[in-house]
Amino acid sequence: MPTVAFHTLGCKVNTYETEGMLELFKNAGYTHVDFEEKADVYVINTCTVTNTSDSKSRQMIRKAKRTNPDAAIAVVGCYAQVSSEDIAKIDGVDVIIGTQHRNKIVDHVEKYLQDKKQIVDIEDVMQLHDFEKLKIYSYENRTRAFMKIQDGCNKFCTYCIIPYARGGIRSCNPQDVITQAQQLVDNGFLEIVLTGIHTAGYGTDLKDYSFYQLLKDLVEKVKGLKRLRISSIEMGQVTPEIIDLIGQSDIIVDHLHIPIQSGCDKTLKRMNRTYTTAEFEEKLNALKKALPTLSITTDVIVGFPGETEEDFMSTYQWIKKNHFNQLHVFPYSQRKGTPAAKFRDQVPGDVKKDRVRRLMELSHELKEDFASWQIGKTLNVLFEEEKDGYKVGHASNYLMVKVKDPRVELGTIYNIKVVAQDGEDLIGEYHEKD
Repeated sequence: MPTVAFHTLGCKVNTYETEGMLELFKNAGYTHVDFEEKADVYVINTCTVTNTSDSKSRQMIRKAKRTNPDAAIAVVGCYAQVSSEDIAKIDGVDVIIGTQHRNKIVDHVEKYLQDKKQIVDIEDVMQLHDFEKLKIYSYENRTRAFMKIQDGCNKFCTYCIIPYARGGIRSCNPQDVITQAQQLVDNGFLEIVLTGIHTAGYGTDLKDYSFYQLLKDLVEKVKGLKRLRISSIEMGQVTPEIIDLIGQSDIIVDHLHIPIQSGCDKTLKRMNRTYTTAEFEEKLNALKKALPTLSITTDVIVGFPGETEEDFMSTYQWIKKNHFNQLHVFPYSQRKGTPAAKFRDQVPGDVKKDRVRRLMELSHELKEDFASWQIGKTLNVLFEEEKDGYKVGHASNYLMVKVKDPRVELGTIYNIKVVAQDGEDLIGEYHEKD
């Protein structure tokens, strides 16, 4: 049987799309092997968020060529979309597919193997209006399933290349989402994570159907679904009806990831983020009041062009005051093709590195504080792996919980009483009901 190996760079959407392409190869009779092994076909699913992402993609192409010089190498995804001409010149690249037509990958690879002529399938993403169906009904070695519900972004933040790589918002047909969710649950998945390039932008391009309605339909119509998680949502998309739904539903988890990017209004304006810190904070307080158990995590970019030490400290103090439970911190990366790459006052690398360090230290403090508030509470935990003698899993609020109890089975949800704290993690006990 022919073999295929994948290497995935970048976001959860790429992870989903890799699983979709892998399913197509399996259906065509291919066996999946590790990327380190010799394979007949290598697929590199690329990211182009930063110049470093591009470099890593090129490294993986060269690595595949060294591992098996006779293999067919396919390069797909965001970097392939924006730099197909550069990729076509790399020795060993045989098939290039952008951020559309991944469902044709097996046909393209087999045509290349037959003709030995390079195939490039790149479409102008700015002209796309239809969501590409790449369905997944099973995942390898996972207890939660990611489900891509939309593609593209209409925001055009000044630091971001992704709208140019993915195009505008395109939403999956609502019935297709519900059908796929039901099949994932029927295949044993207890938790589904809704994901996309701009996840809660879902429905922007649909008539009379919104992201809120999708959440409501998934909760009401998918039989056996235990948990529904939103991978990311912009604060402007957190509507009162969504807040009410999260508060009422036992299925939608009490965790939201809401990117802020900066706690300084001057920086937010240069980023083309369409809110102020005051507007964000007002909604944040409304969320916390309506949903007292809610865990809120966020993304922050430091060292954006023109960010002074004073601007950075504004961000630091604002985040500390508003007590996010965890930060994902990124140093600004100059991305060719974006407006911010040409901005003056680029921040030196050592300054960015120091600011990342300081914010990560704050993140650890905030996460440990939030963890300490859970002691004595009972949390809903999905156990996913065994590690160092513990069964380990995520609570609905996304904190890591571990227990030592032979009755606890992996791939199962239990109510666990938190009895102690181990840094950012929690130690719990399971008590069967009398």
